[in-house]
Amino acid sequence: MILTVTLNTALDLTYRVPALVPHASHRVTQVIERPGGKGLNVARVLGALGHETVVTGFAGGATGETLRALLATTTAGRPVHDALVPIGGSTRRTVAVVDAATGDTTQLNEPGPVITPDEWAAFTARFTELLDGARAVALCGSLPPGIHVGAYAELVRLARAAGVPALLDTSGEPLRRGIAARPDIVKPNATELAQLTGSREPHRATRDARRRGAHAVVTSLGPDGVLAATPDGLWQAAPPAPVQGNPTGAGDSAVAALLAGLVDGADWPTRLTHAVALSAATVLSPVAGEYDETAYEALLPRIAVRAGATAA
Repeated sequence: MILTVTLNTALDLTYRVPALVPHASHRVTQVIERPGGKGLNVARVLGALGHETVVTGFAGGATGETLRALLATTTAGRPVHDALVPIGGSTRRTVAVVDAATGDTTQLNEPGPVITPDEWAAFTARFTELLDGARAVALCGSLPPGIHVGAYAELVRLARAAGVPALLDTSGEPLRRGIAARPDIVKPNATELAQLTGSREPHRATRDARRRGAHAVVTSLGPDGVLAATPDGLWQAAPPAPVQGNPTGAGDSAVAALLAGLVDGADWPTRLTHAVALSAATVLSPVAGEYDETAYEALLPRIAVRAGATAA
């Protein structure tokens, strides 16, 4: 199975409005609730791709109960197994407002609940147990209040000790510390990469990030696809044209594709082809954690992958 970690889970709410106008009242035409947080999105996409997945992290309060109930009713593909750790605080909500006139999305993210030392200890014990039998683990998203900034570095080291490949998808200081623990794959976006390395030139920054400890670095370039510095060289993959829609969760779908390629033993061009196609197909879906299957299949043969300079 593939294990995903979401320390700051969320109940995702998507509102569709005819047009989003500042300082005005809006009539919402559609409301969608989904279990959210980056690792949960990854797990749902992996399940749809046919992989057995287990999710862990934290869930609490009435919002957490709703999240777990929705997770239990996920029907696309294989079911997602719930190994979330209960907490005293309440799981946060995120709100995506989709402007039907433009296709643009405005995101509102609540802060997470405060995690106590005892709750963190319970989680690390659960995480260590779940590593037994995991083929890969994804460590995804922000840290809720109360968790130390080196948490992902700690989890990467636990995964390495258990012989389980780890993918890290976070930002800021948790990324800086986590990458030094030598995860197998790091997946920042261009902004996160620039903050990490101080360089806004993607090729240089991606190679520099890999030198900081990651086995491979795959950078999301938005509509321009992905750039990867790997032991086999530097690769870039791009869709045939930009797609319009809701970008929420597109990066999570790329993570799902990278994990699927990792456990399947696929080469890097194949992994990146699926990551870009799946990410674009997610933009065409109305909610995070889902993708347009028809668009995904149609995009796969149209993704351009080219090799660059040898990665340092």
